[in-house]
Amino acid sequence: KFAAAVDPAVAAVKLKGNPVAGKANVLTYPDLTSANAGYKGVQQASKCLAVGPILLGLRKPVNDLSRGATVGDIVNTAVITCIQADL
Repeated sequence: KFAAAVDPAVAAVKLKGNPVAGKANVLTYPDLTSANAGYKGVQQASKCLAVGPILLGLRKPVNDLSRGATVGDIVNTAVITCIQADL
C-alpha cells in the first residue's frame, strides 16, 4: 500500500482513477512501533524532514520521541504538541 500511496506510477496501475493516489504526504500506521519504523524509513530514504510519530485520539495531546531524537526532532514535536493543545 505504501508504494501506491506515494508513487504515482504504481498508483496509476493499482488505484486507477483515484485523484489522490500516489500523492500522499501523511501516512497512518496501526501502532507506535510500526509508525516509528515507517516514518524513520521514509525520512532516511527521502532525505526530507519527517515529524512523528504524532499520536491521535487521546484525551490530551501527547507525542513520542525516540532515544536518538535530535534537538530539531524535539523542537518539531513540541511545536506539533502545542498546536494539538489548541484544538
